[in-house]
Amino acid sequence: MAAQKENLSAAESRRLMTMEKRYREAARARFESRVSYYHRTTGGCYTSITVRDQKSRWGSCSSRGTLSFNYRLIFAPSVILDYVVVHELCHLTHMNHSKDFWDMVASVMPEYREYRKWLREHGHELTPEAHMARKGIPLTLD
Repeated sequence: MAAQKENLSAAESRRLMTMEKRYREAARARFESRVSYYHRTTGGCYTSITVRDQKSRWGSCSSRGTLSFNYRLIFAPSVILDYVVVHELCHLTHMNHSKDFWDMVASVMPEYREYRKWLREHGHELTPEAHMARKGIPLTLD
């Protein structure tokens, strides 16, 4: 896909950028909704939610309570996005990956291990181009 992305015309590149912007906006709304839902269970105090295109992370939680999420999770099954939300919300209580942290994740989402595994195996597929191809939306304007 990367090679195909490089060969796009100016109009096709603008179209892809517009699509990415829409996906980011949809991701923000989805993350805000899911954080609100799971926060009732996990507790803790967060200050803001940011949505980015992180290259090496699906999410993060700062010591100041900023929850950051990778917008490409919008292309994952809903339960995968929820797993990342739960993972980061649990960091509001445990700012590490201790046994207590993982026990808390498991208390909210007992199947988290299979979701982590799915993300490791399929995370590279979560791109706008791959999503568009799965939906039958052409990348080029031929």
